[in-house]
Amino acid sequence: MRNGLVLFSSDRGITPARLAVAAEERGFDTIYVPEHTHIPVRRDAAHPTGGETLPDDRYTRTLDPWISLATAAAVTSRIRLSTAVALPVESDPITLAKQIATLDHLSGGRVTIGAGFGWNTDELEDHHVPPARRRTVLREYVEAMRALWTEEEASYDGEFVSFGRSWAYPKPVQPHIPLVIGAGGGPQTFAWIARTADGWMTTPVEQGIGAKADALRAAWTDAGRAGDPEIHVLIASRPSPEDLESWAAAGATDLIWGVPDKPADGVVAYLDRLAGRLGLTGVSV
Repeated sequence: MRNGLVLFSSDRGITPARLAVAAEERGFDTIYVPEHTHIPVRRDAAHPTGGETLPDDRYTRTLDPWISLATAAAVTSRIRLSTAVALPVESDPITLAKQIATLDHLSGGRVTIGAGFGWNTDELEDHHVPPARRRTVLREYVEAMRALWTEEEASYDGEFVSFGRSWAYPKPVQPHIPLVIGAGGGPQTFAWIARTADGWMTTPVEQGIGAKADALRAAWTDAGRAGDPEIHVLIASRPSPEDLESWAAAGATDLIWGVPDKPADGVVAYLDRLAGRLGLTGVSV
């Protein structure tokens, strides 16, 4: 299993670039950052944990994910650059395709997209995304961006995205940028992933990951997909050895470890301890 780090990036604490350097030096495989464009003060949508209030004020202070990852790309050479999770439907798809392709081009092909459908429906509505149609909107965005990334003269004609024959460069270095969907595990999500994405990212409150991973693989097979989906486990608390064994048995490909909201020195000390527990080896630091 690969080991990644998620930084709930904000305008406080360690920067994504500083974290990426420290993570790469210690042998971690991926860094992830989140996305919220804004948080409406009046909010009807419940947080995924079920709470009426947000568990952390960093939701209101998140940095732009693609700029954050670009700063990380500029000071590293190996570590993969991902999101946990981005909200593509809150951007213009043509512009977003350009941003992601540029990041993949400049980083040498290191981008993985972790995307969500968007739990904060009030936030979605401010972007004129109908909450009940957000899965359809995301599917069209993904299809349209893939056309721009892979076709010499790309076009797309959908309900929410439409553009005529166009040139769009740079193309990503990767022939196919991986897309992993972060959402609660269930039949609708797994069917969507099997049709459109490359894997699943669990939520922090996910239970029964083994059985859900089996359900995802069944949906994958039913959709005629070859190979196996990626499974990224988002770790909300320190796992036991039994947890790690169960995730491995479930076919987890990636573990995502949270980074504390502290200044750089405190985070780097935490990374040293975590890397030691995981037996990671990187370059000399």
